[in-house]
Amino acid sequence: MSDDARRWLDAAARGERLDTIDLKTEVPHAARIYDYLLGGKTNFPADRAAAEEIVRQVPGLPISMRANRDFVRRVAKHAVTELGLRQFLDIGTGLPTPPNMHEVVQAVAPESRVVYVDNDPIVLTHARALLTSTPQGRTAYVNADLRDPQAILDSPQVRDTLDMSRPVLLSVIAILQFIPDQARAREIVSTILGALPAGSALAVSTVAGDLPAPAGDEVAKSVRSYNAQGIPTVAYTRSGVEALFAGLDLVDPGVTLVNTWNLDEAAPEVPDRNAFMYCGLAVKP
Repeated sequence: MSDDARRWLDAAARGERLDTIDLKTEVPHAARIYDYLLGGKTNFPADRAAAEEIVRQVPGLPISMRANRDFVRRVAKHAVTELGLRQFLDIGTGLPTPPNMHEVVQAVAPESRVVYVDNDPIVLTHARALLTSTPQGRTAYVNADLRDPQAILDSPQVRDTLDMSRPVLLSVIAILQFIPDQARAREIVSTILGALPAGSALAVSTVAGDLPAPAGDEVAKSVRSYNAQGIPTVAYTRSGVEALFAGLDLVDPGVTLVNTWNLDEAAPEVPDRNAFMYCGLAVKP
């Protein structure tokens, strides 16, 4: 972590203003577009303009994003209640949108520990919302880039918060589509998983690139729109997502759409035509 990032994060934890951060508000950013489409307030005119153009092309995108957000809730709860996990490494956290992962898992197991990772300055400015915790548990935030997995693993926040001899849930939600080289994305995931012990798990969601019409047409438009806004984006086939779980034991129902994975009574009803993302959860043997 750079000295500036450390200073900003320390200030965020104290609730101080962070006026010196260059948020590059004139350039649309994926996290702020996501925030806007979820109904959030942490976005700027460039983000809103980009989002509105994308939605003009893909009207169902906000519905899919909300379905993905609910998958995060369900998979975190499943990891605690069914897998017995108490440690979580959430990479590509994005802007805090309740319920955040620590709120979900600590509601069930207050002793749970969560490390959030993101490299977006706007997320850094809101990091204090991610640093709340039950007295029994802990949360931490790492300003780091998924494309440098060793820096994440070597960070003081990971080393001090997580016991790397005990199982960890690695969560990479709605981020891998922004790494255009899918082979590199698999390598990154494999590197992090390689540092985690047996019993750890991997949760993934990412853009689905082989869906039948009309959803498939919407995804293609969405990918083109993001790229047109200067945000490199790719879509995964189902087999491409399954490859991310190579060597792991997939939890039922395997790789599926985010609107169908282990639904509970709180899950919104989302038709397949408005679900543009694959997801899955698997355990390291």
